[in-house]
Amino acid sequence: MSPMPKRQFLKLSLAATATAALAACGGGDDAPSTPDIVGVALSDPQFSILVEAVVAAGLVETLKSAGPFTVFAPTNNAFAALLTELGITKAALLADKPLLTAVLTYHVVPAKVPAASVPVGKAITSVQGGVFKIESTGGLKITDGRNRVANITATDVAASNGVIHVIDKVILPANKDIVATAQSLPDFSILVEAVVAAGLVSTLQGTGPFTVFAPTNAAFAALLGELGVSKEALLANKPLLTKVLTYHVVSGRVLKADVPVGAAIPTVQGETFTVNASLKITDRRGRQAGIVATDVFTSNGVIHVIDKVILPAA
Repeated sequence: MSPMPKRQFLKLSLAATATAALAACGGGDDAPSTPDIVGVALSDPQFSILVEAVVAAGLVETLKSAGPFTVFAPTNNAFAALLTELGITKAALLADKPLLTAVLTYHVVPAKVPAASVPVGKAITSVQGGVFKIESTGGLKITDGRNRVANITATDVAASNGVIHVIDKVILPANKDIVATAQSLPDFSILVEAVVAAGLVSTLQGTGPFTVFAPTNAAFAALLGELGVSKEALLANKPLLTKVLTYHVVSGRVLKADVPVGAAIPTVQGETFTVNASLKITDRRGRQAGIVATDVFTSNGVIHVIDKVILPAA
């Protein structure tokens, strides 16, 4: 007997999964009931690749369990776009179980969160362990760990063990720490030089999480003029450099929505600064810096971009 073609085998496997899932939800002459998350996905053709991925990752039983779960479910078009973005085939993605499991569990939150209860602007922790946030301006949008944005195109699809929100892009967990993220952005090249000179690379590559208020190159250039020193002199003064840089770091992941306006914010350096409602920082010398970009996600924290180097007490 000749071996069964792979495509036919996969179709039969999915059919078997579908049959089991529907059977678990009741059948025959019983009154119809709400299917679980797997059953809902199986009943909707736009989730056929998602179902294949869940089967390949061995997550069917997990997503059929009591939960409750919230699943941000990418459509087939979302998966097709991901394959192009990553430059891989569907077969290669489905064969990479560790990657597939990490990506899929990043789309699952271990609680039932209807659209009306989404914590807008807050860090949302997934089953995978990584975080993302949801904003409501211009419709509900997810910013993932790699600072990519996905739209939530449908909400509150009911399941017996949770709820599904439909998204138009596969979201991905962070793959760069604070140092790697800064290295990837040309406007932080002097900051990176300073972190290396101060010997803080390994610290900022640590587990954290940390919140870094990151000065741009223009901010460092302005500081050199203010202090009347050269960049080389600043980088050579390790005690001063360390004191200044650690003054820009706060323990914990503090997103824009969680910044305590008006309160003294303790830094890793030991001193504090304050942030007002206009997102202006006042440092220990009474100088002000503007926060010009917020919530740049990294694997071990978050970065807020500032337009002036802040300084601890003289």
